[in-house]
Amino acid sequence: MAGTDTGTAGAGGTSGGRERPVVIVGASLGGAKAAEALREAGYRGGIVLIGEEHERPYERPPLSKGYLQGKTPREKIYVHPPQWYAEHDVTLRLGTAVAAIDPAGHTVTLADDGRVEYAKLLLTTGSVPRRLPVPGADQDGVLYLRRVEDSDGIRAALRPGARIAVIGAGWIGLEVAAAAREAGAEVTVLEALELPLLRVLGREVAQVFADLHREHGVDLRFGARVAALTGEGGTVNGVELADGTTVAADAVVVGIGISPATGLAEAAGLDVDNGIKTDRHLRTSDPDVYAAGDVANAYHPLFGKHVRVEHWANALNQPQTAARALLGQPDAVYDRVPYFFTDQYDLGMEYVGYVEPDGYDQVVFRGDPATREFIAFWLSGGRVLAGMNVNVWDVTEPIRELVRSGRVVDTKALADPDVPLDAL
Repeated sequence: MAGTDTGTAGAGGTSGGRERPVVIVGASLGGAKAAEALREAGYRGGIVLIGEEHERPYERPPLSKGYLQGKTPREKIYVHPPQWYAEHDVTLRLGTAVAAIDPAGHTVTLADDGRVEYAKLLLTTGSVPRRLPVPGADQDGVLYLRRVEDSDGIRAALRPGARIAVIGAGWIGLEVAAAAREAGAEVTVLEALELPLLRVLGREVAQVFADLHREHGVDLRFGARVAALTGEGGTVNGVELADGTTVAADAVVVGIGISPATGLAEAAGLDVDNGIKTDRHLRTSDPDVYAAGDVANAYHPLFGKHVRVEHWANALNQPQTAARALLGQPDAVYDRVPYFFTDQYDLGMEYVGYVEPDGYDQVVFRGDPATREFIAFWLSGGRVLAGMNVNVWDVTEPIRELVRSGRVVDTKALADPDVPLDAL
């Protein structure tokens, strides 16, 4: 049962005298980092890394930030140079879809009916964008952002004077809006809630991002319900709202969230609930199958519950734990405090911690949010659950320590910039 500790074993395993490899499904940042971690841990057996995309593993944050803006060259997004996989004896199978996994038989079946046996299996299948369920959403010019070709398509649409409608004021929607404004496009953001990022940041801090985008010329429309996408000749030309108004658009970018890619795990009988459930070692309900990254709903010892985090740091760091765990190292436990960041216009931000919607009772500011140079802390019962530093740097470690400690803090000292964070 995921969430409980069971015995561990090394990656060994043989079939017909052949040693089975470790197979990683998902040639993503997580998959590539898992292969790297296995080699760094001294594992000398076979590693097979399988991915649907034809691109070798790359990082996704640049797709809505520097790469989308044309500031980060394509070669900088990749996790490893092309030769790294051969040099480290990693079999990289790109453009290869997995049809099924069979935990009992320790096999992965490919879409072309090929089969790969495994000793241990790691699932880093990530997530997929939620599709907009309204008439007209299948037209040309309706864009989603997940893969590098998606970013290429959006960047091509960000022309001076182009009318861009962004549906959803989450991180992806706001980062795309910022890139579009910097490219000279006219931008309208349509959000069903009253503020951007409301479920993530709460009303107190969400207003900072609303003000930021309005100051940069974004038309923010809250309480907006999309009824349909209009078009002509199969190409989108606007967004029709439930109140009868229409927003003209040359392109529509949909950013209404993502869903964990759990189809393979669910079909294989693994425990799935808001992702693939794992224990603190990132082991699933099958002792030879592990999961990491967006797709993993992992038991977190610090929080005492399962947590699924859809951010880069998990895809970067969880595979190191999974690799050591599947090699039989019992001290391999994932207990890092969640972290993410964003860059929009002249605002840079880092966030450390974990807060569920309505899971806090107080927000304390160190500095003035109006200046966009401050730290915000979310607290419950006087304990810091998370901290977000905006245009204030080199403070993530003391914020992380405050979160990990769980101790009650003096809120007046917390708000005082003259009191060092590590003194609290």
